[in-house]
Amino acid sequence: MLAALSYHPIVHVHIGPLSISPHGVGIAVGFILGARLMLPAAARRGITEDDVYSLLTRAAIGAIVGARVAYVINHVGDYSGHYLDMLKIWQGGISLLGGFAGAILLALPEMKKRRLSFWRVMDAAAPGMALGVIVGRIGDLIVADHLGKATHFFLGYKCPPLSVATASPCSGTGQPPNIPGLIVHQTALYDFILTIVLLGVLLWLRRQPRWDGFLIIFFGASSGIDRIVEDFLREDVRRFGLTGSQMSAIVVVILCLYILFFRHRAPKWGHWDERREPAMIDTSASEPTMAGPEPDGPPGPDREE
Repeated sequence: MLAALSYHPIVHVHIGPLSISPHGVGIAVGFILGARLMLPAAARRGITEDDVYSLLTRAAIGAIVGARVAYVINHVGDYSGHYLDMLKIWQGGISLLGGFAGAILLALPEMKKRRLSFWRVMDAAAPGMALGVIVGRIGDLIVADHLGKATHFFLGYKCPPLSVATASPCSGTGQPPNIPGLIVHQTALYDFILTIVLLGVLLWLRRQPRWDGFLIIFFGASSGIDRIVEDFLREDVRRFGLTGSQMSAIVVVILCLYILFFRHRAPKWGHWDERREPAMIDTSASEPTMAGPEPDGPPGPDREE
């Protein structure tokens, strides 16, 4: 059997008075690289760079807000009596699914304003979203975040000595203190590997014409199933045996699979690029006339040529 993974994580990098988290850097770099991957795909769908950058500006703000709000909602009990701590995002605590939701919701009004199809925009963004997750997970691996239950799996993570900090408890229970030498599931690594596969599939699928919305719906179904399975290996707050992310993912997966296997087309909502011009009705043939037939000959002074 292969040995478990073992390394000392780097939770913070100190540069003078600054304390930088590789986790945060991974998220930022992932967003930028995902945006770059989106640009050529958007251009092929008639979406300009100006449109993309305007949407991404709003999406970046929405992602931060949504990621924090979703995390706080799922862990609201942790803030009893310390409600101002809900705003301290720099102390950690964000939700990937909440970030996606927040980014989309804040960009929606701009899509409608610019008369862009929601489904075309999201199809262009789908591979970039996968790439962003991959790069962000590298940051999670560097800081040893999202450590889960105890395991004997060869891709598990061996907890470091007590003198070495990890971004999440390395105890197999989700609670400190860390247990040196214990092997736990490293769910960020699983997500990293599976999302690389998903990115490859998305890049292959987009080589052929598809109906609008196909790529983003396939992404939603695939990443949702991934999250449902992974969260059974995590230690997190659960209600009815499920995490908040699992509950959200189940809803997304059901909707996406229904569209993929039964409707074979995107919902009617969101097609803001379809401009409907008012019908022009020719009434000249139906209008009665009181005049007789037009006389032959050259035009007179009261006739138009």
